[in-house]
Amino acid sequence: KPVELTLSREGETRRVAVVPLPDEQALRYQDWVRSRREYVAEKSGGRLGYLHVPDMQAPGWAQLHRDLRTASAAEGVIADVRYNRGGHTSQLVIERLSSRVIAWTHARQYEQMVADPDRARRGPVAFVANEFSGSDGDIVNARAQALGLGPVIGARTWGGVVGIDSRYELVDGTRVTQPRYGYWLQGKGWGVENHGVDPDIEVIHDPADLFSDADPQLDRAIAELLAALEASPASAKPEL
Repeated sequence: KPVELTLSREGETRRVAVVPLPDEQALRYQDWVRSRREYVAEKSGGRLGYLHVPDMQAPGWAQLHRDLRTASAAEGVIADVRYNRGGHTSQLVIERLSSRVIAWTHARQYEQMVADPDRARRGPVAFVANEFSGSDGDIVNARAQALGLGPVIGARTWGGVVGIDSRYELVDGTRVTQPRYGYWLQGKGWGVENHGVDPDIEVIHDPADLFSDADPQLDRAIAELLAALEASPASAKPEL
């Protein structure tokens, strides 16, 4: 609700109207994403970009694109899908992260060359997952492994890919869900349900690390991508 505040400075007062947030979860989340982005930039010397995908729904699709332009401009990309709550957009996320720069455009009167495809990655990508990556958050990592996009680093994912529908409402207003969508995945069969996706490189983020400055899962992703860049450099702007 709109709230009126009276602000005082050096003996003078003024009144302003503000609309406070209902809670601070969104602010805390964006602050965490900022901290991870800066962590990767510092540890990699600015060579790697970072993006986080919190779910596989509209909010997660929007969050992906908040950092995609700057992340893809770096030599490599870390796609963080830890704590991903699932949904249905993993196909779109994988398609976006599969896209790789294969051309450059230079237009008259423009100083900068433009990568083609737009917002495609220039070099390798790594996925970071944990035990809270679930449902379509499981599936996005299985898709990355099936396509050989890049290593999945972290902990075994949650293991719940049988989708449900909330189709029936009871007379008291409650709803009933039914397991409806089984999921077979290349290289996994039907076995992701109740097991999860095993990472290519296991790095356990134990409770002692949660409130420290260290992020061993991101550290390993950074090391893997820097090594990959040594073997195969990122696409770079050509000489005119």
